[in-house]
Amino acid sequence: MSIKHLNQGQLAERWGVSEATLERWRSDGAGPIYLKLQGRVMYRLEDIEQHEARSLHKSTSSRAVRGETA
Repeated sequence: MSIKHLNQGQLAERWGVSEATLERWRSDGAGPIYLKLQGRVMYRLEDIEQHEARSLHKSTSSRAVRGETA
């Protein structure tokens, strides 16, 4: 089993946000869970994908269910 990790710069690029935004989200507890190994912040791909799935919305008032379409 291979677990893929992204560093802060890679995740910032994936989502089109700044690294400072990711740092603020970590401080606020708003982003995906992360690893901190010897001062390096890493995100597991599975945790990123779970966070993305939890963030899906069908409308401004309704969250989408994973796997659900229009």
